[in-house]
Amino acid sequence: MRDANRKTIASPGFGLGLRTVHYPDYVAAPQRVDWLEIISENYMVPGGRPLAMLDRIRADYPVVMHGVSLSIGSDEPLDGRYLAELKALAERIEPLWVSDHLCWTGINAHNTHDLLPLPYDAPALACVVDNIARVQDHLGRRILIENPSSYVTFRSSDRTEWEFLAEMAERADCLLLLDVNNIYVSARNHGFDPIDYLAGLPAHRIQQVHLAGHSDMGDYVIDTHDHDVCDAVWDLYARAIRTFGPLATMIERDDDIPPLADVIAELDRARSVADAALREPVVAHG
Repeated sequence: MRDANRKTIASPGFGLGLRTVHYPDYVAAPQRVDWLEIISENYMVPGGRPLAMLDRIRADYPVVMHGVSLSIGSDEPLDGRYLAELKALAERIEPLWVSDHLCWTGINAHNTHDLLPLPYDAPALACVVDNIARVQDHLGRRILIENPSSYVTFRSSDRTEWEFLAEMAERADCLLLLDVNNIYVSARNHGFDPIDYLAGLPAHRIQQVHLAGHSDMGDYVIDTHDHDVCDAVWDLYARAIRTFGPLATMIERDDDIPPLADVIAELDRARSVADAALREPVVAHG
């Protein structure tokens, strides 16, 4: 995988997650969106309306695939049927790239439909690196791995999350999907400095950014994707752009979804924040 799909892909601007409630808007008229991200599992089916709508919308917009069931952190064998269906979908719609999460999703072929955490230690790292290599070989392309939102830590962890991600990306020769909201959520929950997190990541491995809202419970924060992006996450996004340069950026909204015009208005704010950040110098931290 050392020569395929390197991070020389031009970042295609600003995108949104494709949601069923917005299908009619994309079919009716061009929208101010550069690309769309799909949840892979929603379209890994032999037919039906979702796949037909995707084919229709894909004719007008570039698409990226984002999965929630790869279970890259599991020490059980990867699901061969899932990988075959994932590859078939990728061959059908020709996505700009394919991504999933740093997590595991179940045991004994039982999918919990949740993104479960893993320890940040040497055995987990070796497992993840091996799994990524198998997936990339199967798909014939590099994949992106997204940093998780975190609510627990493990006694066995011997490195930070960002150290784990940095070594994972280099050893597996994969790319990173930087979820800025997840960094903020985890920093609030565990008390680390999110600027340290950004400083510890390899810039040449970052391909895409997620922005989203969360639920602030006071003593802890939950990544719910049902609110607008908050000011603190916008500030962290600006810092990320100043640090890493232009990155493909999208807004995630999965619950309490507003009209498409409102989501695009928030995407326009991402454009403005990124543009302003690129004009500002990076201030040394600490």
